[in-house]
Amino acid sequence: MPYVKPNELVTQMIDAGESKVHLSTRDTLIRAFMGAALLTVAAAFAVTVSVQTGNPLLGAILFPVGFCLLYLLGYDLLTGVFTLAPLAWLDKRPGVTVGAVLRNWGLVFVGNFAGAFMVAVFMTIYFTYGWSTEPSEVGQAIGHIGEGRTVGYAEHGAGGMLTLFVRGVMCNWMVSTGVVAAMMSRSVIGKVVGMWMPIMLFFYMGFEHSIVNMFLFPAGLLMGGSFTVVDYLVWNEIPTVIGNLVGGLTFVGLMLYTTHYRTKPRRGARPAPAAEPDDLVGATR
Repeated sequence: MPYVKPNELVTQMIDAGESKVHLSTRDTLIRAFMGAALLTVAAAFAVTVSVQTGNPLLGAILFPVGFCLLYLLGYDLLTGVFTLAPLAWLDKRPGVTVGAVLRNWGLVFVGNFAGAFMVAVFMTIYFTYGWSTEPSEVGQAIGHIGEGRTVGYAEHGAGGMLTLFVRGVMCNWMVSTGVVAAMMSRSVIGKVVGMWMPIMLFFYMGFEHSIVNMFLFPAGLLMGGSFTVVDYLVWNEIPTVIGNLVGGLTFVGLMLYTTHYRTKPRRGARPAPAAEPDDLVGATR
C-alpha cells in the first residue's frame, strides 16, 4: 500500500480543491446528489443494524461502507468541499475566487440535500409499506433520533446549541480526516482502511453530520416524529453546517496546509553560504 507523505498529500488536497471548484454545474450536482444518496443509504443500514441487534457499535462499524463507496466513485459531500476548496483559494490557483468557492459549496449543498431527501422518501416507503402501516421499529427509531437531536438540544437552551455546534465541529474533524486519509494511499485497500477508522468514530460518538441529518430528520418528519421543520433547521441543520465548516477547515485543511505546505524554516538551520564575488574567485586561482 504505497504511502503518500504529508507534503505530497497537501498538494493533492489543493489540486482536488481546484478541480472541484472548476467542475461544471451539471457534474457538481450529479456528484453531490449521488454522494449523499450513497451515504444516507448506509446511514439507514447502520440504524437498522443498531436497532435489530441492539448493538450500536456494530452499526457504527458497518456505516463507513457508504462513505468509502462514494469517495471511491468520485462523488462529493459538502463536508469534504468545506475542507478542500478553500485551500485552492489560499494557494491562489487560477480562477479560484471566493465567489467560485461559495458557488461550489452552494451547488454541493443543493445536490446533497436532493440525494438525501430522495433516500428519506424511499426509506419511509420501505418502513411503512407505502404509508399503509405505522412505521416499523426502525422507522420509529429514526423518528426518535430526530426528536432527541432537535427539541432535545432546545431543552438545554444555549448549552444545547453550544453542544450541537461542538458536535458538528468534531464530526467534520473526523470526516475530513477520512477524506484526506483516502489520499494517503494509492491502493484501494489503503484508501478504505484510511477512511474507515475516522468515519466509524464519528458515527458511534453521535457527532452531527449535516448530510446524514438531511436524511434522518426529513425521514423522521415523514414518519411522524414529534418535531417541526423549524426545529430541524434551527436546532440542527444550520448550526451543524456551520460546525462542520469550522471543524473540517480549521482542524484538517488549514493545519495540514500550514505545517506541511507553508512551513517555517527549521530552528538552528545554517544559512546558505554567500556566493563569492567573481573578482575574488579569480584572485584565488
